[in-house]
Amino acid sequence: MYRGQLERKRKQRVDADKKAGEYRSKESKKRAEAGAARSAASKSKSTSMVQTKLRDAERRESEAAAAGKEAGRWQSRAAGYAKEEAALAGKLVKAELSEANTAEQRRKRDQQQAAVARASVERRLVHTEQSVTQAIRELRPPKPETLRVLILGASSEGDLRVGREQKRIRAAVESALHRDRITLDVRPAATTADLMDGITKFRPHVVHFSGHSNEDLIVFEDERDEPHEGVIVTARAFAAAIRATDDPPLLVLLNSCRSAGQIDALVQDVVPFAIGMADEIDDGDAISYAAQFYAAVANGQSIHSAHLSGQAALQLAGLNGADLPTLAWSEGVDPAATLLVRPAE
Repeated sequence: MYRGQLERKRKQRVDADKKAGEYRSKESKKRAEAGAARSAASKSKSTSMVQTKLRDAERRESEAAAAGKEAGRWQSRAAGYAKEEAALAGKLVKAELSEANTAEQRRKRDQQQAAVARASVERRLVHTEQSVTQAIRELRPPKPETLRVLILGASSEGDLRVGREQKRIRAAVESALHRDRITLDVRPAATTADLMDGITKFRPHVVHFSGHSNEDLIVFEDERDEPHEGVIVTARAFAAAIRATDDPPLLVLLNSCRSAGQIDALVQDVVPFAIGMADEIDDGDAISYAAQFYAAVANGQSIHSAHLSGQAALQLAGLNGADLPTLAWSEGVDPAATLLVRPAE
């Protein structure tokens, strides 16, 4: 996020410097023309010609002054951009340092956990002679209830069309075959409080997030009316929130940039199925994939088929992001055999 902001601010500064230079060149040119006109007036013997040249000189001086004023305005703007650029560069350095420290702490913690796990396995092997069979994880049986989908949208700076995505999803579900078997809890401008309230109160089967993210974090909004930088939540904290319920979701769909880096950890410890984006994805691609995915789910298709249907929608529309949506699942479950919506008995 900071890298993108810094690049945009740097471009603004460069453009402002360029504009200032253009107006300075224009100022110099006009002053030279004014000087030439005055020189011509001093050499002319015709009274009318002298007056004409002097008026021309005054006009050139006026144009030069206007150009100089405009150059000063652009120089001031460039200085402001440079100040903001320096502040963003400082934020970027701090964020990169924090990210590196977090990664190192996570690596050490994972090593310690792995060592404890190995010791536990060795003790069990020493003290038991029972045969070990592979434990197959079973999904909880379907309940006589509608599929509940919690849709969280966050765009604190207003640069993403999350409202459009939520509208397309609702329209796709309402026109589907089993539309009465799905309930949507749509929360635009979603905060972390919306996440926790939705998980514990709405008890969703599917948690859908659209907004900004990368491999290690998700950006929610704050309780503020004006545009702002947002609230950064680590992937570990987000997973903990999803897990903090007696009835965890079946699927987490992260419709945000580079979120596929989070889905392996989610299906390992939190949910049976997860979908994320392998790289940066355009707004239009993300919206089209989500709308077709939920349309297929509401038409009684499996998770796997709904995922393929969303990818096919991007290909049919001639969009470039068809290979970005990535589906992951836990060991012992089959996305091709898992239906989230079944017709009423």
